[in-house]
Amino acid sequence: MANLVPTSSFSVIPWNQQNYGAKWSCFHKSWVQRKQHKLQLGLQNLISPLSQNIPSKLCATSRLSIEETEQQVTTTFTQPKDLKGALAYLFRTEIGGGLVRVYVTEKKARYSVYIEISSLDIGGGEGETSVLCWGVYRADSSCFLHMDSTGLSVDAATGMNVSPLVQTSLGKFAVELEFDAKHVPLYLSFFLMSSLDAELEIRSHRKTNFCVPVGFRPGYSAPLGLSFSPDGSMNFAIFSRHAESLVLCLYDDTGVEEPALELDLDPYVNKSGDIWHISFESDWNFVNYGYRCRGALLQQNKDDSSAEHIVLDPYAKIIGNSYPNGLGSVKNLGWLGKEPAFDWGDDHHPDLSLEKLVVYRLNVKLFTQHESSQLPSDLAGTFSGLAKKVLHFKDLGVNAILLEPVFTFDEKKGPYFPCHFFSLMDIYGPSGGHVSTITSMKEMVKTMHANGIEILMEVVFSNTAEIGALQGIDELCYYYANGVGDLNIQSTLNCNYPIVQNLILDSLRHWVTEFHIDGFSFVNASHMLRGFHGEYLSRPPLVEAIAFDPILSTTKLIADCWDPHDMVAKETRFPHWMRWAEINTKFCDDVRNFLRGENLLSNLATRLCGSGDMFSDGRGPAFSFNYIARNFGLSLVDLVSFSGDELAAELSWNCGEEGPTNDTAVLERRLKQIRNFLFILFISLGVPVLSMGDECGQSSGGSPVYGYIKPFNWSALKTGFGKQTTEFISFLSSLRMKQSDLLQSRSFLKEENIEWHGSDGTPPRWEDPSCKFLAMALKTEQSELLESTVSSDISGDLFIAFNAADHPEIVVLPLPPEGMSWYRLVDTALPFPGFFSTSGEVVPEQAAGLFTYQMKSYSCTLFEANNHTV
Repeated sequence: MANLVPTSSFSVIPWNQQNYGAKWSCFHKSWVQRKQHKLQLGLQNLISPLSQNIPSKLCATSRLSIEETEQQVTTTFTQPKDLKGALAYLFRTEIGGGLVRVYVTEKKARYSVYIEISSLDIGGGEGETSVLCWGVYRADSSCFLHMDSTGLSVDAATGMNVSPLVQTSLGKFAVELEFDAKHVPLYLSFFLMSSLDAELEIRSHRKTNFCVPVGFRPGYSAPLGLSFSPDGSMNFAIFSRHAESLVLCLYDDTGVEEPALELDLDPYVNKSGDIWHISFESDWNFVNYGYRCRGALLQQNKDDSSAEHIVLDPYAKIIGNSYPNGLGSVKNLGWLGKEPAFDWGDDHHPDLSLEKLVVYRLNVKLFTQHESSQLPSDLAGTFSGLAKKVLHFKDLGVNAILLEPVFTFDEKKGPYFPCHFFSLMDIYGPSGGHVSTITSMKEMVKTMHANGIEILMEVVFSNTAEIGALQGIDELCYYYANGVGDLNIQSTLNCNYPIVQNLILDSLRHWVTEFHIDGFSFVNASHMLRGFHGEYLSRPPLVEAIAFDPILSTTKLIADCWDPHDMVAKETRFPHWMRWAEINTKFCDDVRNFLRGENLLSNLATRLCGSGDMFSDGRGPAFSFNYIARNFGLSLVDLVSFSGDELAAELSWNCGEEGPTNDTAVLERRLKQIRNFLFILFISLGVPVLSMGDECGQSSGGSPVYGYIKPFNWSALKTGFGKQTTEFISFLSSLRMKQSDLLQSRSFLKEENIEWHGSDGTPPRWEDPSCKFLAMALKTEQSELLESTVSSDISGDLFIAFNAADHPEIVVLPLPPEGMSWYRLVDTALPFPGFFSTSGEVVPEQAAGLFTYQMKSYSCTLFEANNHTV
């Protein structure tokens, strides 16, 4: 039996907020003095004066069975029998070796908290007992709330409540509190106090108050982000190693100026390792969520106030509200809802081999935004609008689309400064809404797959936006402290740090499993080779993990070492594990230099044959993604129109006059050069990558800056230039498939299958910088010729010549295979429509065994050996 106070089950102890710097110091100094003075009067006299401060309406009660006699008050207390489904918590006491068990149950719109103390030895004397000093909080564990009939409110005048502990029939001490459902969710915070020692306040082994959640659950540490259980409950989990406290902020549909509910997660109950977690029933009327992280070590800049900002869950799948300029402390919030269901039907990945790809890089918004797309305003510039143009890709012979980054990004800086890695930018959806955007992209992917077209995504994992991304969560883990190497920006990601590596892998898996993405191009990929301290690693964990990840095993992995910050490609030997392809910047540079007459023949030959200097390490030419123009730098038409000193890095040539001109000779030269670029791109071993607008002469006015890219003008496809260029690209795509053994080889050609020639049939002058002519003969395998039927037209060897000189050349062709003749299929110097032909024009034999052809300046030609029958 324990001595108890008659008439009331708990009281209130005044609380001094000013003395609350040590989070759990909960008493006025004057109260401690009073407590010492009352010690000898026993527990009854200790607590009795406080009963005068009891609020008029009590919203929590201690359930005790009290029997009064003339001499004393006695009680009987039995452990509740309905604890089977209770949420149980176990604590150790800081002193005395005691165990504190807490059980939380819900029944009939009320929450019961049963607290039981056992094995506590504090060496007290006869008559010593303990009381429970408790309070409740939500948003701030250092600020207790006042309970009244209407709910909870902050009240500095209200302190902690006191409830006596009662000895149970099992010899333990216990108390049971009940809370009305309208007060939850809340945290119950308490400690124990001895009746004989005023200075003895018994807390948990962590030297903090005992703390349990009421009206919600501790949650689970996996998976990260927002997840839903089969029973409908929502689980929140977020990583932050250096956060001293973390507050979950929930918003209703009334606005985001202030959260409708904040919960300061307890680091003992709601944290496992470095993962903070909490779980709720899903029937609450909240629509968005975010977090507020606190801690002196969170910010790189000690003057940074981002700790007061609401940060977005890095694993949120949908962003509910986005404010580019910020709204108070909010920039982005996660949406409290499941991803919309989508019927993929019989969709499947086309699973094209690398060597078969023809890639088209585009910006989703700019591709169909222009009114000339003739799409409704709600579809223009969206994923749905992109799907409507599927026939354009099929006409070009394109079978893979490379999307510029579509993750949520900083609208001021552009798509290469992502804020998030799991959510889409809402501007790409038909209505600008998050759910419609997701559905729109999935429908686009499904449409493209049905037409044999793969979808590849550009992704940026070298950096984030400078605000509104991972800042304020744990900079010491996510970012390099002061940039790294030559990337001196504060938003540089520490890619190979374990938690960042996991974030990237989870993001990639998400896009493959949820959106059926076929591959990824990693912009600024060389950054992924850096270690914890910025050093380059020979076996970077992230790159290796991506290469061997089972979910990513069939996706295309492309390393693009182009740095969008410095506008340069960083040359590096990229570790590949026979899985990684690369965007080949050397191809672009060497072809540009050759066609402006400033390159050795050997460099061009290397690129034509699949860049053996880069890919003969076990991969092959199919791992080379070749391009001439891209979204950074000059467009294809600008490449032959502008070459001022400020564009020296572009390796461009204006063909005789800077900028727009009416000079016919200059215009003809530019047209030939555009054809030459496309021709070399498609007949080289590797994967050709077109850039949006290459086919219609899209110009940025000579500016290499990304922001100057204009929307795709669909009307330009109807011009003479647009028609002939589109048809030429389509022809080249078909030629690659027709001559797949020579132009789409996965491995390098054998030495006996290729011959090099000068203009007169002699060996090329490889190291003569003044020589600007090169020809090559590609020979098919004899076994393939024998397998063809005698009656069919047989396509045999190819003879391809390149003349970058300003004068014509008489080309001597080798003898065609027996029974065949040479047919000219391409001559980029001829007028449209005669500069390319599927059937070709026969090259007459000039004399016995002599075939010659006159090539004009700045032109390329292709001849095919064939046995055409009339």
